[in-house]
Amino acid sequence: MTTEELVYDWNVVDPSLEAPQRHISFDDETLRDGLQSPSVCEPAVEQKIELLHLMNALGVDTADIGLPGAGGTHAAGVETLAREIADKKLKIRPNCAARTHRNDIVPIVEISQRAGIAIEACTFIGSSAVRFFAEDWTLEKLLQLTEDAVTFAVGEGLPVMYVTEDTTRANPDVIRALYTTAIRCGAKAVCVCDTVGHSTPDGARAVVSFVKSIIEEEGGNIRLDWHGHQDRGLGVINSIAAIQGGADQVHGSALGIGERVGNTPLDQLLVNLKLLGWIDNDLSRLGEYCETAAKICDWSVPFNYPVFGRDAFRTATGVHAAAVIKSYKKGNQRLADIVYSGVPAGEFGLEQVIEIGPMSGKSNVIYWLEKRGIEADEGLVNRIYEYAKRSHGVLEESEIRTLL
Repeated sequence: MTTEELVYDWNVVDPSLEAPQRHISFDDETLRDGLQSPSVCEPAVEQKIELLHLMNALGVDTADIGLPGAGGTHAAGVETLAREIADKKLKIRPNCAARTHRNDIVPIVEISQRAGIAIEACTFIGSSAVRFFAEDWTLEKLLQLTEDAVTFAVGEGLPVMYVTEDTTRANPDVIRALYTTAIRCGAKAVCVCDTVGHSTPDGARAVVSFVKSIIEEEGGNIRLDWHGHQDRGLGVINSIAAIQGGADQVHGSALGIGERVGNTPLDQLLVNLKLLGWIDNDLSRLGEYCETAAKICDWSVPFNYPVFGRDAFRTATGVHAAAVIKSYKKGNQRLADIVYSGVPAGEFGLEQVIEIGPMSGKSNVIYWLEKRGIEADEGLVNRIYEYAKRSHGVLEESEIRTLL
């Protein structure tokens, strides 16, 4: 019997969870929206290039490489990244954020021309009544800004993604007016944003379905994006719901870094879609991607972070460890990966880790020793086991080595 036959998967009983019959693409916001986190450090451009290559290796389709309208060294970094993509012939495509204003679009045009590569202009504008009231905006003003900006960018030869901020709290009539104007002015993609992490999965699915109907009314052939945030901790499930609603591309950032509590964690989203069978990307370097992002942004990954946290596949509990060890003894790596884990570690270049602590059994000690090529004689096993039972937590390797 295969390990797949051992699992009755309630996750796929509902027909609505069948794999979409279209390519699902990804936009990596780490190097723009992710860097808006007040707790990260701005990486050097050489470090950004390192992460860019890892995005490309993971099959990420597009990357937001910055907001060149900000000027200075930031704009220079954007051009360096664009040239890297062009010169190294990377598959990943660049995009840049821009307000719906010519002053932000012109630098994208100039960088695109100098680097010799198309750069998608992601022109963004607020759409909710909250923003209207706070900013003293009128719909007429926003429609004019939309028409001017999109028409100008298209006229300069840029592909345009039109982005409405706070779409998930906006009035349907306003959404329809803004997107219709942008599409008629030549935008080839539109993006629904859950800017403040307001949505639930039902809300994400509903608003994306609504925008999909607008696209179809305008003749179709427009890419539909979803950009989510983590304020309610629903970034991943909202992205899945958005795909169900018709989104073609979903956004995220490495480890979920970003403003406030962050963006949708792109790594977690990739893992979930891979396990659902919705994508076939090679994710063997996803751990390296997370480690690199943490290093260059001076970010601490929580120990219990899904998949790539220190404790994700680590146990010192006797009952859990015993089941994993018995699976290994059957010669079944996949069984060891799933007997006490919902994510198969080996699928992402990782493995189950058996530690020794106060809740461990002797099988933990024996496995730990044999894993390191140390003979597990009875006296040694008992000495470590008894020491662990008196300890206040999982033993560090140095403690065990001292006992040896």
